[in-house]
Amino acid sequence: MGKHRKSAGPKLFTRTLVMLMALVLMTGCQFSNGDSAENVPETSSPKEKIVPYTGEKSKAISFVYTARKELSLTFNGMGDAKTMRRLLDELDRFQIKATFFLPGMRVAEEPDIARDILARGHEIENNTLNRLDVTKLGYEQIYKEIQLANEVIEKETGVKPRYVRTKSGDYNDDVRLAAAHLGMDAVIQYNINPKDWDMKDAQAIGHYVERYISRGGIISLNTDKNPEVIPAIALIAKAAKEIDYKLIPLNELIKNGGQRKPLEQIPGYDKAQINVNAKNPVYKLVYNVDTNKKQVALTFDDWGSDKTVSKILDILEEHQVSATFFLRANGVKNNPNLARAILEGGHDVANHTYSHPVITEMPPDKLQWEVVEAHRVITEAIQQQPTMLFRPPTGEINEQAGKAVASAGYPIIAMYDVTTLDWDVKNSAQDIVNGIMTKTKPGSVILLHMLDDIHTIEALPTAIEGLKKKGYTFVKMADLIGMK
Repeated sequence: MGKHRKSAGPKLFTRTLVMLMALVLMTGCQFSNGDSAENVPETSSPKEKIVPYTGEKSKAISFVYTARKELSLTFNGMGDAKTMRRLLDELDRFQIKATFFLPGMRVAEEPDIARDILARGHEIENNTLNRLDVTKLGYEQIYKEIQLANEVIEKETGVKPRYVRTKSGDYNDDVRLAAAHLGMDAVIQYNINPKDWDMKDAQAIGHYVERYISRGGIISLNTDKNPEVIPAIALIAKAAKEIDYKLIPLNELIKNGGQRKPLEQIPGYDKAQINVNAKNPVYKLVYNVDTNKKQVALTFDDWGSDKTVSKILDILEEHQVSATFFLRANGVKNNPNLARAILEGGHDVANHTYSHPVITEMPPDKLQWEVVEAHRVITEAIQQQPTMLFRPPTGEINEQAGKAVASAGYPIIAMYDVTTLDWDVKNSAQDIVNGIMTKTKPGSVILLHMLDDIHTIEALPTAIEGLKKKGYTFVKMADLIGMK
């Protein structure tokens, strides 16, 4: 009994203190002169009026800009001791180091759990004191929710949090200002959210992460909502391993990442403009090149998941082939890191419209918006001007569309002479290989797709090896056609 009282005393005191501070935060009560003010951190005195910060807001991060095959697994909340021990054991089993956003109140209640998280090599960050909807609070309340959680976490673990995440991940300007006011590096959101609170099973959680896994991604799971999160760890680890992605702590991910320049600071961002009144625009359709040299251009259209595109990039790297990728820009907007990875793989990146419409059915102004918006999105993603080639979705083009595209800044329209309809899942890998091998000739432009769940990845190594055996070499399309 004596031992129990001895270990419970400090914990009970800390919990009581934090509950008292929380009460002050929510009610605005003040301590009398007789209260133990020395036990309350000076900066959290309820008598202190918190003046809204007027400096620069902290960064808001939902993903990290990087082409490296890295992403972070993060957790919100803090489950009971048994749940947390099982979760930590599972992370140990797959050698995953994660980042835990912990509520200050829960750390005060069970500091041993927080210390165990640290002892196993994970990171601890701030999940606010009580996990309230801070977007509905005033500035002073937001400030204290973050500040008091920081103080509790530092007191119990020795760690001073650098990042804060709200319960839902939502934030407003006051949250960013309060974080900056407190000297914190960033407000953290996420871009991979399986919504485990909907009581999805482990398979559903794992499948979601597999589908949306991305370079620089931040996965958000909860420790106190759904026990299926624990068996989902094995599936998440497997999905990452299949495409050679590493799960690393958030601070390391951010440290390894880069800073994106604003669009207007990137040379060439304005090379595409809406210009519906251009007079006598000239465009050129390029299907192939008339040459005796056994050179061909391998091209990929549309967009896909990290899993699919990374496998394509790995195959091309293994066979030392440079290709040209025509990107659907609404996909790029959702995953700019993948576009940058394509570029860093030594390939050209070009324009395939924003939303992949049939451009022969569009008025010139709407078509030009598709072209210009795609140009801007791709430019910002890859941080440089893309290769100024345009490929029409579905391969359909007419004079009106050609003139509209040329007027917008893309006079060279990149067509193709070898297609195997690989976008149709009914066409097997062997069908694709046969089509490429029988149709390709010197100067050909080969059309393939980077869509998920088709057979292109299976066909690609065989097709490349077969063409090389015939004496063909691969060049980017801009080089094939002699584009300056």
